[in-house]
Formats: sequence, C-alpha cells, structure tokens
Amino acid sequence: MTIDLAELRSLPVSEKLRIVEALWDDISASEEPIVLQPWQRDEAHWRSQEMKAAPSMAIDRDELWRRVDGSCGRNN
Repeated sequence: MTIDLAELRSLPVSEKLRIVEALWDDISASEEPIVLQPWQRDEAHWRSQEMKAAPSMAIDRDELWRRVDGSCGRNN
C-alpha cells in the first residue's frame, strides 16, 4: 500500500481527524498484538503511576473535548 503523504498534508484538519479516528477504531478492533518500543512502555508505566499517585489530576471526556475544541483558558 502506498500512502501519498503530500495528499494527506493537504487535507483540512477535520478530514485528517476523521482518518485518525478511523485508524484508531481499526487498530482497536484488531486482534493483532501491539508491540511497544521500550520507551513507549516506560512512558505508559510512568503515566499509570502518576495517575495512581494523584487521581484528582484526571479529566473526564467532556473536559477533554472542551480543551480540544479550544475553549480551555478562554473567558467564554
């Protein structure tokens, strides 16, 4: 399979996000094991430990999307 990166770069952000979402959905449905690099495993472990130590730092889905939508830090 050949992917034209120049074509992907020319897409609007909304279309890029649609593609990323479709890829994540496909990956999550796959039974193929995901092989992590050592640094990725270390990062996942570090983040897990950080959340266990300070669970109040977690945000819910609504807050995540509020931040993604760009309203974080604005006086709306």
